[in-house]
Amino acid sequence: MDKLKLRSAIEAARASIPEEERHAASVGIRESLLDQPWVQMAGLVACYWSIGTEPATHGLVFALWKHGATVILPVLREDNDLDWAVYDGPDTLAAGRHGIMEPVDTRRGVDTIRTAALVIVPALAVDRSTGVRLGRGGGSYDRALARVGPNVPTVALLHEGEVLDDVPAEPHDRPVRYAATPGGIIQIAAKRV
Repeated sequence: MDKLKLRSAIEAARASIPEEERHAASVGIRESLLDQPWVQMAGLVACYWSIGTEPATHGLVFALWKHGATVILPVLREDNDLDWAVYDGPDTLAAGRHGIMEPVDTRRGVDTIRTAALVIVPALAVDRSTGVRLGRGGGSYDRALARVGPNVPTVALLHEGEVLDDVPAEPHDRPVRYAATPGGIIQIAAKRV
C-alpha cells in the first residue's frame, strides 16, 4: 500500500474510534510512558501538542512539566521545519499556523532538539522492524528526527493496531526507537532502513 492510501485508511480508522475510547487510550499511553525510567530521568523533553484524533498529549505534556522536566514544543516555521519553544504551563500556548497550539516563549531554533534527552513525535503508523514512521506528509518531523542523536529515545504515540509489518519508506524517512500504544511501550528492532 502506498503512503497516501495508508494515511487515508488510518485516518478513517482513527475517526471511527469513540471519543471515550480515544481518551482512555491516551491516558494509558501517558501512564505507560511516565512509568519508564528513561522518561522519568529526561530533563529536556521534546514533545508536541496533539490535534484531532491523535493520541492526546495535553495531559502528558502537563505531567512531564509538573514532574520537573523542561518540555519544548514545536513551532511550525514557514518552510515547514520545526523551531522549538519552552512550554511553561497551559496558559503559555497560543494558536499558531494551521491553528495548532504553540508556546509563546522565545523561539530556540531548529537545532534545540539536539539537546533533548527524550523526543516524542506524532505518527499515523510505525514499521515494527525498522521503526520508520508514517507521518502526515509534510516532512517536518523527519527533519527534526534527523537532528536527534542515535542514543536518544525517540517515541511515536499510536493507537492500537498502528504498529505495522510494513510501512512504505523513502530515503528521507527517519525511524523511531519506540512506539507507545494503549497496550504499552514497544521497542522497535534495531534494523534500520
